[in-house]
Amino acid sequence: MKLAALQMISTPEVQDNLATAARLIKEAADLGAELVVLPEYFPLIGATDAARLSARETEGHGPIQDFLAHMAQESRLWLVGGSLPLAANDPAKLRNSCLVFNPQGERAARYDKIHLFGFHKDDEHYDEALTIEPGQSIVTCDTPCGKMGLSICYDLRFAELYRRMGDVNLIVVPAAFTETTGRAHWEILLRARAIENQCYVVAAAQGGRHPGRQPGRLTHGNSMIINPWGEILARMDKGEGVIVADFDAQHLADVRTRLPALQHRIFQG
Repeated sequence: MKLAALQMISTPEVQDNLATAARLIKEAADLGAELVVLPEYFPLIGATDAARLSARETEGHGPIQDFLAHMAQESRLWLVGGSLPLAANDPAKLRNSCLVFNPQGERAARYDKIHLFGFHKDDEHYDEALTIEPGQSIVTCDTPCGKMGLSICYDLRFAELYRRMGDVNLIVVPAAFTETTGRAHWEILLRARAIENQCYVVAAAQGGRHPGRQPGRLTHGNSMIINPWGEILARMDKGEGVIVADFDAQHLADVRTRLPALQHRIFQG
């Protein structure tokens, strides 16, 4: 099975971003991809907090969700919809949610980002907790690759999240890592998650200078597909595009047989 990660430089304009995502999904399908991952906040980045709140959709309804269902069905693939803003229990906040659609256009899973990013350095400040309501549930989804674990961006730093997923064959990480934190830690963390869970990792990132609020957010990019041995099979630095690599079930089984670390775990919690 061929996996794909899409890298974007999303803008504050939802319709423009959906058009870009549609083009990249079709490109991935033409390359033979059967499971495609979009980046975090693929429908909009750089918008004001008010604009992001106004873009919230209720579960099961809205143009972004309709778009994802349509593209999955039209391209006949599994589509991991990066993340999009959904309504929260707190009317002043949103949920940062990753939705998965199967090739029939049916929603197969929903994961709400649990860990909310906070970072403060010089003139760079982020505090997602001000506008985002955290999720509470760890989510996995059955796919033709086997069990897939869902996570979003900052979740990557919390190894215990992935351990509590159980044995997964694939982890997906839609992200919009900042250039500062991404340059320091992104690759190391992704490869560590692949190695310690002995699984494939597909990380789809935002990658470039985003228009919108000045001076414009710079995201790290470097979308990657990594195998269970921690080897990077495909990578894109900055810019917009598609990377693909094969999910090799035999390689996954060989790694787990040669080095049965998952069976050697002492602490299971």
